[in-house]
Amino acid sequence: MERALQRAGFATLNLDYASRKRPIEALVDDIHPAIAEFSESVSALHFVTRSMGGLLARAYLASYRPRRLQRIVMLGPPNNGSEVADVLKDVALFQAFFGPAGQQLGTRHIELLAGLPLPRCEVGIIAGNRTIAPVSSFFIVPRPNDGKVSVASTKLDGMADHIVLKASHSLMLLNRGAIDQTIAFLREGQFAHAEGPNSRTPGAAARA
Repeated sequence: MERALQRAGFATLNLDYASRKRPIEALVDDIHPAIAEFSESVSALHFVTRSMGGLLARAYLASYRPRRLQRIVMLGPPNNGSEVADVLKDVALFQAFFGPAGQQLGTRHIELLAGLPLPRCEVGIIAGNRTIAPVSSFFIVPRPNDGKVSVASTKLDGMADHIVLKASHSLMLLNRGAIDQTIAFLREGQFAHAEGPNSRTPGAAARA
C-alpha cells in the first residue's frame, strides 16, 4: 500500500505504535508529534488505516485537528467492535499479542467507540467479504465478514462512501482492488464503484 501510494504521487508517513503496551488513549499522544511535523510538509493530509488503526485515527482526530486534513480511508475497521475480540479477550495469547489496545476492540467497549465522533473530514470505508480464518468467519463473526470484522461493523454514520471487496482482513493492504480504491478515494472523495460484486453504501455526504 505504501509503495503504491508513493507511485501515485503521495508522500507517506508509515507510523508504528505500541499497541501491545498502551491503550488507544495513550497511543494518540504517542503518534501526535510525527503527524504534526509531517502535516507541515504536505498540501493535503490524508489518513489510510487498517483494522485498529481506524479507531486510533478516530481517537486522534477527536483530540487533535492536523493542518490541511482532508480525507481518511479505513480498511476493515471495527468501528462497532469486533466479536473476535469478545471471544478471545481472556485468552493469554491474545492478550500478549494485541495488548491493552486490543482489549478495547470488543463490542463490549461500545462506550469507547460511541464516544469517538465522526472525523471532521471525508471518510471512505473498505470492507472485505473473504476470509482465510474459517473458524471465526463462520462461527464467531456475523456474515458477511473478512474473517475478523463483519461488513456491518465497519460502517459509520455520516461516512462519505463505503464499498465491499473480495478481500480478507489480514491481506487487505496487499489487495490490488483495495489499493486502487484507496487511491481513488484520496483523489476524488469517492470510490470507483462499478456494476458487479462490489456493493455501495452511500453516506450522508459526498491516510494512519
